[in-house]
Amino acid sequence: MLKAGDMVYLWSPKLEDGFLLSLVPGRRMGSHVGVIGHDDILASDYGKAVMTHTGHPFYILKPMLGEYTRKLKRKTQIIFPKEAGFILLYLDIFPGATVVECGTGSGSLTATLAHFVGDEGRVISYDRRGEFSKLAEENCKLWKVAHRVTFKVRDIAEGFDEREADAVFLDVPDPWNYLHHAILALAPGRRIGMILPTTNQVQHALAALKERHFADIQVIEIMHRYWKIDPERLRPEDMMIGHTGYLIFAANVEAREVQ
Repeated sequence: MLKAGDMVYLWSPKLEDGFLLSLVPGRRMGSHVGVIGHDDILASDYGKAVMTHTGHPFYILKPMLGEYTRKLKRKTQIIFPKEAGFILLYLDIFPGATVVECGTGSGSLTATLAHFVGDEGRVISYDRRGEFSKLAEENCKLWKVAHRVTFKVRDIAEGFDEREADAVFLDVPDPWNYLHHAILALAPGRRIGMILPTTNQVQHALAALKERHFADIQVIEIMHRYWKIDPERLRPEDMMIGHTGYLIFAANVEAREVQ
């Protein structure tokens, strides 16, 4: 049974769209096809339909992390699901991992990392602006992963407290200025990741990574296009999620002279 504080995704067949809700007894949700009371949702369950006052159904679905991170409250640009999934794979995020992140922002990636490290793992997230850390913590609480995150309000020019982390991710404009700190925080053989919006920033980052003798350096750009779901008119949507940033990954190794 659903209970107060649970998050649900309500999907409308008529609108072919949905809404994320955190359930509060007595509250109501308005839409273009009518109003639904939260109490009606609480009296139902996942997979079932609830009706608006005008007779239109909404299906109660389990919320997806990707949908949540796109729609969470934000004051900053977020890392989109198309990049977040790649980050999880290329940083090898696993249950029990320790991940150091800088550039907390609104907590989109923070919540994603915390979701996948599980209760045995931990995410340490740095941001020099306290208002961003506070918002990110609130967003992580809504997804019920805040207990896996340590938020630190600090400029990483002062360095990281952590050592032997399984992954480091930098979402800052000038990550090349902090690689010496990242090397100390990151376990040997593990990977650092970063995201940058422009090619001239990527050039700076690549030069610094090579100078610091990182291995297996990769630069990736991801495009994301949905398709229309009419089987008689199957074709791509007119709009797509194009460039949002360049992902860079590299492995931390001991520097050795080539003989």
